[in-house]
Amino acid sequence: MSLNGDDFIKRIDGLNNEVWVDGKRITGKISAHPAFSGVLAMKAKLYDYQVEHCEEFTFFSERTNSRVNFSYQQPKTIEDLKKRSIATQKLAKLNAGLLGRSPDYINTGIMSLGVAEEIFKEENQHYHINIRQIYEDAMENDLTFTHTFINPQVNRSDNYFEESDKVIAAKVIRETSEGIIISGARLLATQGGITDEILVLPAGGNYFEDPYNYAFSIPSNTPGLKFICRESFVSNESIYDAPLSSKFEEMDSIVVFDNVLVPWERVFLYKNFKISLRMFSETKFNTFLLYQAVSRMIVKTEFLLGIAESIVETISIKEYQHVKDKITEIISALEIIKALQLSAMTHAKVDSRNTMVPDDYPLNVAICYYPKIYPRLVEILQLLGGSGLILLPTKKQFDSSIGSYLDDYLQGTNSNAVDRVQLFRLAWDLCMSSFGSRQTHFERFFFGDPIRISMGLYDGYPKEKYINMVKDYLS
Repeated sequence: MSLNGDDFIKRIDGLNNEVWVDGKRITGKISAHPAFSGVLAMKAKLYDYQVEHCEEFTFFSERTNSRVNFSYQQPKTIEDLKKRSIATQKLAKLNAGLLGRSPDYINTGIMSLGVAEEIFKEENQHYHINIRQIYEDAMENDLTFTHTFINPQVNRSDNYFEESDKVIAAKVIRETSEGIIISGARLLATQGGITDEILVLPAGGNYFEDPYNYAFSIPSNTPGLKFICRESFVSNESIYDAPLSSKFEEMDSIVVFDNVLVPWERVFLYKNFKISLRMFSETKFNTFLLYQAVSRMIVKTEFLLGIAESIVETISIKEYQHVKDKITEIISALEIIKALQLSAMTHAKVDSRNTMVPDDYPLNVAICYYPKIYPRLVEILQLLGGSGLILLPTKKQFDSSIGSYLDDYLQGTNSNAVDRVQLFRLAWDLCMSSFGSRQTHFERFFFGDPIRISMGLYDGYPKEKYINMVKDYLS
């Protein structure tokens, strides 16, 4: 079933999820709350765009006997992967690639788990049936998900085991005939509380202990489930004054499980360390998430390039060599990311489930490279903007009695003052506001610890044939 934007908003409002901001639980429609109104309106726009361009963004599912969102489709050919990346990028262009958790991100992960259902099969258990049903329900109802796989950072040393009587990291405290009871907390559910469901995956560190070894998906309004949000980064609801944060602030939250009953039919992994070790690699969960993410990163880098060149033209600094050198850095980053995504698609291979899987290596290189280059791209915007990123009057000031002064003193070479400040406010919101700082931090740690990711690439990359090249040359 393909939803439109109004249907999506009504559904999220109707859940009445337990969401806390500034120490207060949100009552009434969450879509009307200043911290969430912008991002929910943006997500509704994605749904409307999907309806308007149905052929591009949906496919006919034999599982559900209906047309469903493209992100749930099992790709079986390279052409399928190409269509998937094109659709991702078209949606990303509606938000300049700034929604790191647009619906197609986790939907893609649900697809990879659902089509690999046999991995979760255990004797006398129905976990494989459960993940298939979760997948099919998500497709049929066009659901959105947040997810969590991080424990609270109480003690990050390698040998830390939680031994306190007080439950901190979310764990199973008992089993009943109806399901498992979870208490404790998980971290960093981006868009927590404004999605239909939450996907809970094994957390690193202690998931080899039975009480922490689980995976499930439950509705966001499940009794006892609480989303405690950080401070909102919506600095101003004016699109002129806060052109990005007013629309794309995703919000991050602590997920608290206060004796939450997870029905057995929603559990697809429990007390099986071997499956926990295999599930991400064998389902290609991370590979497909990265394929979506890199497609989005291309759009975000294009947006950065557009802002940078607009600044150059607006204040006429194109003739300086150092300016061209800086812009070339952005161009290079863009072309590198595009090439890595193309390589992953071109060298894709069909697995045992007839799924066309992108090549891991270029995607892993991309997720090593982008967290390092993105802060530099942001720095380039800051350097190009200079003091212009500090002197930024609001729209109300332009409309006031002193507006004529601003019109004279803040105009650009090729623009009036209102347009020039609007452009610089856009750059400021991306690289200097609290929203922009969060964007930089988000990209820096998008897929986890950058060093751990680099070590994983080093350990997994097939280097033997290159050593043999050297041996052959020397012999």
